[in-house]
Amino acid sequence: MLEKAKHWLVPSRRSDVPPFMVMDVMAAAARIEATGGRVVHMEVGQPAAPAPKTALSAARAALERPIAYTETLGVPSLRARIARHYAEVYNFSLDPSRIAVTTGSSAGFILAFLSLFEPDDRVALANPGYPPYRHILTALGCEPVLIETTAQTRWAMTGEALIAAHKKKPLKGLLVASPANPTGTMMEAGALANLIAVAEGEGIRVISDEIYHGLDYAFRAETAVKFSSNVLIINSFSKYFCMTGWRVGWMVVPEPLVRTVERLQQNLAISVPSLSQVAAEAAFEGRAEMEAVKHGYEENRRTLVEGLPKAGLDKFLPVDGAFYLYADVSRFSNDSLAFAKQMLEQAGVAATPGVDFDPVHGRDFLRFCYAGSAADMHEAVARIGKWLQKR
Repeated sequence: MLEKAKHWLVPSRRSDVPPFMVMDVMAAAARIEATGGRVVHMEVGQPAAPAPKTALSAARAALERPIAYTETLGVPSLRARIARHYAEVYNFSLDPSRIAVTTGSSAGFILAFLSLFEPDDRVALANPGYPPYRHILTALGCEPVLIETTAQTRWAMTGEALIAAHKKKPLKGLLVASPANPTGTMMEAGALANLIAVAEGEGIRVISDEIYHGLDYAFRAETAVKFSSNVLIINSFSKYFCMTGWRVGWMVVPEPLVRTVERLQQNLAISVPSLSQVAAEAAFEGRAEMEAVKHGYEENRRTLVEGLPKAGLDKFLPVDGAFYLYADVSRFSNDSLAFAKQMLEQAGVAATPGVDFDPVHGRDFLRFCYAGSAADMHEAVARIGKWLQKR
């Protein structure tokens, strides 16, 4: 029976997506640690700080009550609090009925893609970019279209580049992220507004990934919902609020798609874990604590921007926001996967190879996450410098 099953238990074609390599790096680092080795973790885009105390306190209190299903689109008080967040941070009045709470931003992307696109639809993505964008689109039968970014455009997509790709073969969608992963670069408000206007002028539907909002250093991040009521926004409590493992995010959904998203979530998830929603609502009251964490990221950013060039990595993209530095390692290697593996094994520093984010030029880059402790960042710079001197 088992031998027979080998012939018909064949993975579907849609499941044939590449691994999210950062998780493989994390597993390799864990194996080193399991044998007593010391690793400085800069591979996973995950805050080292815990959730705000307000969130933890609310979650503890909620454990005394039944943990049950909630409304599919989220607890009404949380949806209202998220809408209030837009008034407080962006000076924008948002109807809570347009908020959908999701199981992290990852579920938000699945809901967004299912709501907006049909199989074979072509969706534009900036390159380099977050790999699950293209992997999820591929699994859903859509075609991710990578649009190259350059230093001349500050590594952001432009309306001109979008139109050029659209003229070659029509696009149905555009996903834009600012601050971006893996680069940490940001789009100024005017550039973002122009890109959205160009896309919508061609009937291209726009999704804005805003999960790193709040973590902006070069200039203030602006939400795309201010530029169009047709943009679908995805955000999360994972990054600014340090709640990665709580798996709770949200969408701002264009009015005509609210019921569509609700029907999909009813069937795919029923609802988001209620304990996480309770904690997320309370997290908004812990902003002072989160701002202190953000200040720590700024110091870590300074440590890398000043220290890595002295260590030998002197070329990297603008470090505007999020908690990433995207460094050019072509001076030492044209195989970032091998380079990352050697750096992990020989220097004890874990970083993510650029091939995870860019199938075109990623062999020349590494992504460093600086969301760890200040001591770890100093140690990483010292270890990398010592290691590169021996190469």
